[in-house]
Amino acid sequence: MYDRALKTIRQYHRLSQADLAEQINISRSYLNEIERNKKEPSLEVLKKYAERFEVPLSSLMLFAEQGAGATFDKARVFVADKVLKMLEWVAEGEDGEPREADKANAHTD
Repeated sequence: MYDRALKTIRQYHRLSQADLAEQINISRSYLNEIERNKKEPSLEVLKKYAERFEVPLSSLMLFAEQGAGATFDKARVFVADKVLKMLEWVAEGEDGEPREADKANAHTD
């Protein structure tokens, strides 16, 4: 449920999985599993993301609601989806290719 939002935030800031994992003090493999929707992040990990990227924890929750296909409050879900799409577009770069940090993680992202 958090995979798309957390991966997009990381990519937007042009960080590799290894760099972010080190910065928020989790293993790269755990981060990879979160981004591939194999594991749910703990509340503590979400707090670390919020602190690292200076965003409210509630914003991460909003993006996750969109990813889960929540049917309540359709306006919030709509806006969250649009913001994620915009961030994904920016993270791709002008040429439509992933940023260099993500090319190194291409086999696991």
